[in-house]
Amino acid sequence: MDKKGKSTNILVIRLSAMGDVAMTVPVIGTLLQEYPNLHVTVLTKRPFLPIFEGMERVTVMEADVKKRHKGLMGLWRLYQELKPLQFDAVADLHNVLRSRILKKYFALSGIPFVQLDKGRQEKKSLTRAKNKDFKPLKTTGERYADVFAQLGFPVDLSIAKPLARLPLSEKILDLVHQDTKKWVGIAPFAAHSGKMYPLFLMEKVINTLADTDKYKILLFGGGELEVQQLERLSAEYANTQCMAGKLRLSEELQLISNLDVMLSMDSGNAHLAANYGIPVVTLWGVTHPYAGFYPFHQPMENALLANREQYPLIPTSVYGNKVPKGYENVMETIDPQQVVDQLLGILEA
Repeated sequence: MDKKGKSTNILVIRLSAMGDVAMTVPVIGTLLQEYPNLHVTVLTKRPFLPIFEGMERVTVMEADVKKRHKGLMGLWRLYQELKPLQFDAVADLHNVLRSRILKKYFALSGIPFVQLDKGRQEKKSLTRAKNKDFKPLKTTGERYADVFAQLGFPVDLSIAKPLARLPLSEKILDLVHQDTKKWVGIAPFAAHSGKMYPLFLMEKVINTLADTDKYKILLFGGGELEVQQLERLSAEYANTQCMAGKLRLSEELQLISNLDVMLSMDSGNAHLAANYGIPVVTLWGVTHPYAGFYPFHQPMENALLANREQYPLIPTSVYGNKVPKGYENVMETIDPQQVVDQLLGILEA
């Protein structure tokens, strides 16, 4: 492949989950910055298409894994749809059964196909209970970058630039009236209870911030139950608005890109905000930044961690889905005042 000369077309595969898809953005952005003749096509699921909106020289394609591209025949159909686009290489940033089948199909055309090394063994060493090897692992961004390096496109992630702030639609401006108050995004939920700050403590954070009358607190989430809980909070506390269930992802991203700070769990919203260079304060329960999922280019002091002296098995898993007996309340070791102080340090800077 002629890196600097003719234009090169790379297919990037990352189908899920939202946070992992979001983490591809700074890497792809840097890749395009360093290789002006490169074009990238991202293959992902329909809900995540807006994550790449506004990125130049990026085309996004939908993998409809539930219907059109389901099973072996569906993946063959997907390969037949991709083939005419004449990719020079494939970067598989997912490395799951589906993408491994696609690899076999692409081998028929002799197209270079490099897959992500997930670092399973070292993640196992970090999360096991006995003889835990507690040290920082490669970040997900670095693992993604390794794939491009193997294809002959090394990138320097230290020069990554955040995405530009997005203009707000009329709909958002009607929902969130602009005034002199700074905007604080709060995403209190996570896929697993082991990495979710207890709601009664989060209420104390919201209450303290709301009482200052200086900030507009915008609550993010998804799913019926989450929306109900967030609506209750917005009804109970001044200066607090539930955004969940009111916006499409493309609109949520407009809002996130205009926040002054985001408070999130170890979850997708942290990564979405980090892509726009928004300061992100993250709360960590049974997971830990050492596993490599820390939001991109965020200072480590913005990570508030559960007490490891009290709970030495942390991290108990990479995804937060394993909560050993007695570890149900690890997050209660993070004081709400500590969270408030961290946010105010950013807001008042």
